[in-house]
Amino acid sequence: MTRKRTFHGVNVGILMVKSKFTRYPGDVGNATTWDFPVQYKVVEDAVPSRMTELHNSSLLEPFKRAAAELVEQGVDGITTTCGFLSIYQKELADTCPVPVATSSLLQVPLVQRLIPSNKRVGVITFSSALMNPAYLKDVGVPDDTPIIGMDRESAFARAIMTAEDTAPFEVQQQEIVDTVGRLIEANPDIGAVVAECTNMTPFSHAVVERYGIPVYDAVSMIRWFQSGLRPRRYV
Repeated sequence: MTRKRTFHGVNVGILMVKSKFTRYPGDVGNATTWDFPVQYKVVEDAVPSRMTELHNSSLLEPFKRAAAELVEQGVDGITTTCGFLSIYQKELADTCPVPVATSSLLQVPLVQRLIPSNKRVGVITFSSALMNPAYLKDVGVPDDTPIIGMDRESAFARAIMTAEDTAPFEVQQQEIVDTVGRLIEANPDIGAVVAECTNMTPFSHAVVERYGIPVYDAVSMIRWFQSGLRPRRYV
């Protein structure tokens, strides 16, 4: 169906948390990550400290309005820069006239079917303490999924919460790799990892190189998502 659009040729609209930390290439919020055009929209009320507020309508409504604005302007699908928005997957999908993919956690049920039945998907998250079961349930992640979070005093966590991102890229990368290592050590049956936090995507390759298991993150999800919005023409 032909739509009236303000802009054309942009399939994916990305709802941005209002943050100040460095987003490295590979991060959802770094435009150089993408080989297709994206349109960003900052949600003013969505600061990092609020992103773990359970089902707060005062946070959901600004995301609904921002998504509606992007759709009206011309995007064909909506995604976000925070995996904890999984809790609003149903509400945003129900109110948007285009597909919505809120969180990389949406991949967990699929990835589980890609690996042997005697293996499990593990999740690395920004904070396991804040990962309420509701964030998992609303996107079909089993309750017994092995989960590990970043140390709250890690350079990675401090960068997100305080914009204190003075630690080099290599330091944050090693923190991610070491955290996944602890997850695997505690759960030897892990056959794949899903990274909840969109800011972890620049480090996925290092995890694969170190442990030899696949990692699925926000970028892998959005690339799949976009491929359905605009399939490649072969002839």
